[in-house]
Amino acid sequence: MTTVVLADDEVLLRKALAALLPLEGEITVLAEAENGETAVEATLRHQPDVLVIDLEMPGVDGLGAVARIRRTRPGQVILMLTRHAKPGVLRRALKLGVQGFVSKSAEPAHIATVIATLHDGKRWIDPDVSALALVDDCPLTDREIDVLRATRDGYSVADIATRLHLAQGTVRNYLSNAMQKTQTQTRHEAARYAREHDWL
Repeated sequence: MTTVVLADDEVLLRKALAALLPLEGEITVLAEAENGETAVEATLRHQPDVLVIDLEMPGVDGLGAVARIRRTRPGQVILMLTRHAKPGVLRRALKLGVQGFVSKSAEPAHIATVIATLHDGKRWIDPDVSALALVDDCPLTDREIDVLRATRDGYSVADIATRLHLAQGTVRNYLSNAMQKTQTQTRHEAARYAREHDWL
């Protein structure tokens, strides 16, 4: 029997998966979470074999939740559900050690099979997800993406420096480089441009 925590802000999809996954395989759903914050809490409390988590959620998103979970449970097996496989996001997820990616449009039977595959210690990336992710035209470095993401979230240069453990001058350099690469005038424009091009 494989134990699972389900995290997705779409109530209908989450409830459907919670009901259908146990019918498709030897799966027990220990808990459901409607956002990244509760996903972290539920995963740390229940310690499931596999965390099935949506990439895009309000507040703390899927990647943010995974990063926090990894600090306490570095070996947690994670299956990420996604509608849009953005190259930069997929790259970050892989760096965080996410073992599996499945399209949110996948059949519950397929998701159950992937859960079993990950529980057996293997990896899985749906072909349609990997095909989209191969088209990586992002000119930004990982650190430039980090500072633009923090800019998008409304943090000041001083706040970004504190959060990323960098000097303020270093943050300004990253922002300046990002503005040059996106041909924008302000850091907020650069963050918006990067977001529109699916680089964040």
